[in-house]
Order: sequence, then C-alpha cells, then structure tokens
Amino acid sequence: MVSMKSFLTLASAALTAMAMPHFANNTESHLLVPRQTINTPSTGFVDGHFYSLWMQSSTGATMNVQGNSYSLNWQTSSQNVVGGIGWNPGSSRVINYSGNFNCAANCYLSIYGWTENPLIEYYIVESYGTFNPGSQAQLLGSVNSDGGTYNIYHTVRVNQPSIHGTATFDQFWSVRTSHRVGGSVNVGNHFAAWASHGLRLGSHNYQIVASEGFQSSGSSSITVN
Repeated sequence: MVSMKSFLTLASAALTAMAMPHFANNTESHLLVPRQTINTPSTGFVDGHFYSLWMQSSTGATMNVQGNSYSLNWQTSSQNVVGGIGWNPGSSRVINYSGNFNCAANCYLSIYGWTENPLIEYYIVESYGTFNPGSQAQLLGSVNSDGGTYNIYHTVRVNQPSIHGTATFDQFWSVRTSHRVGGSVNVGNHFAAWASHGLRLGSHNYQIVASEGFQSSGSSSITVN
C-alpha cells in the first residue's frame, strides 16, 4: 500500500516532468525553433537567418522559414518568384546546402545575390528545369569548381525589376553543366573567374540559396549552412 506522503511525492514528480520541455537525444525539438510563413514579397530575418521572397505578381507563392531551412511552393500565378535564405551582406564564402528541388519547367536553383555600385544581379546555377539560362546569353568561358564545370555568361537587363526598383543592370552567371541539388559551393572561385573576364562586382547586398520559378509551378525544401 502506498502512503499518502509517497503518493504526493510521485504526483509532484509527474507534474514536474509534464511541465519540462521535451528533449530528444539531448537535442531540443526542432518544433521549438521559430517558424515564419511568408506569402508576400519581403526581406528580413527569422531567428537570425536572412530571407528574401520576391514575386512579380505579389501572389502565388508561399515560403516557410525555420532555422537554417526553408521550403517554397509556387504556382504560375506568381509569374516570376525568387525565394531563399542566406546572408546580408553576401561575400566570397563557401556555402554548403542540401535538400530537394522539384520543377519540370522554367526554374533555377542557385546561389543568388546582388551588389551595388555597380548594380549587379548574379547567379551560380546548380540546377535548372527546361530552360538553360545561358542559352540566350554571351558565353565567356568556364570555371572548374566543387567537382564540376560551370559555364560563365554575361547579360544586360534593361528597365527590369531590381533591388532599387526598375533599373538597367548587368547579370553575371555561372551555370553548372551537370545538375545537382546539394553540395558545397566556393563562391569566391566564381567571383574570381568572373573578374578574369572583366565582370567585376560592387559592394555586396544580400546573398541567398534561391529557388526561382518563371511562369511555372514547383516546390523546394533547402537547408543552408
């Protein structure tokens, strides 16, 4: 027979255990990491991680950011959508990423960023769908990096959306010849390769591992380190 004192001690211990946060293998549950759902164009920080979501039509895409991961779902109604997480400002860092990228139409998975003075939009494309973004650009050469070959392209955008409204600006591209989703990207190798062809960046604005869809539908789930 259990005494009243023992019963009260057991009850107190049970209540204390119920009130404590749950840990799995001494690691706090991922559910405790703040998550934010973004479905309108914006930039900002979630739990210290920079994110950016841009949509041409301001609708048709939803991005969830949680810790160093994001998921993005987009529809054709977004017209053009670019979303991801990373850093502000960007730099010539080594980026490791993993995840899934699902799109059978016009879309890219890339290291994506902007510089100012001069205003430059740049892409290091890891995978793409039905359209090779370099097919209508000026081919300048190639660079071998991170176990693959990337073709280097240059284009000029006239009166197009930018981080400073409608503007004319250059685009620098490295497009991987063998598609992959996941790996390590030495961004500095691409910056140096571009510079060797006279493509010089300005002062860094943001830099993200981005999923982009143009008049297409798709989804991605990416973790960035």
